[in-house]
Amino acid sequence: MKEEQDYWTQRYQKQQTGWDIGYPSTPIKEYVDQLTDKTIQILIPGAGNAYEAEYLWKAGFKNVHILDISEIPLKEFKKRNPDFPDANMHQADFFEFKGQYDLILEQTFFCSFVPTDENRNAYAKHMSELLKPKGKLAGLWFEIPLTGNMEKRPFGGNKDLYTKYLSPYFKTITFDSCYNSIAPRQGNELFGIFKVR
Repeated sequence: MKEEQDYWTQRYQKQQTGWDIGYPSTPIKEYVDQLTDKTIQILIPGAGNAYEAEYLWKAGFKNVHILDISEIPLKEFKKRNPDFPDANMHQADFFEFKGQYDLILEQTFFCSFVPTDENRNAYAKHMSELLKPKGKLAGLWFEIPLTGNMEKRPFGGNKDLYTKYLSPYFKTITFDSCYNSIAPRQGNELFGIFKVR
């Protein structure tokens, strides 16, 4: 965990945060706008500055949890949202984190891990363990070529590759090219909704 924690903390310290768009991404915002039950337990892993969590919180969702391996974005989030409960902010390694949620929102978090079979299988398995029965995993995966470069994040893939890892643990509700990506990511994202098996 220490190595990963140092890596991401340094990225924040050096402001090398090209993934940070400064607001909730349109596909996730439009997805959560359709949710009617504001009591559901929601987790956003690899939350970073967590604009989606901020949006949910201000929209009246009171059981939103954010998880990040670095404390820097969590501190920044708290500055912007002083009334957000400390108990719902978690600095931890995703793979060691425990909990049970109705919904996990994926904001290209999968694509941040070095793309070994071991990491990708562990991601899918642990996501399923963090969800309650009938729980859902929903959000965005990058639809970009997976190269052999093990340093250049985000790491890509395609629908078939991601489905290979997810299908042992999840039933696919929808998984297609994203029609409402923000302009810089147009044509490079998949939007998926999966239900735990």
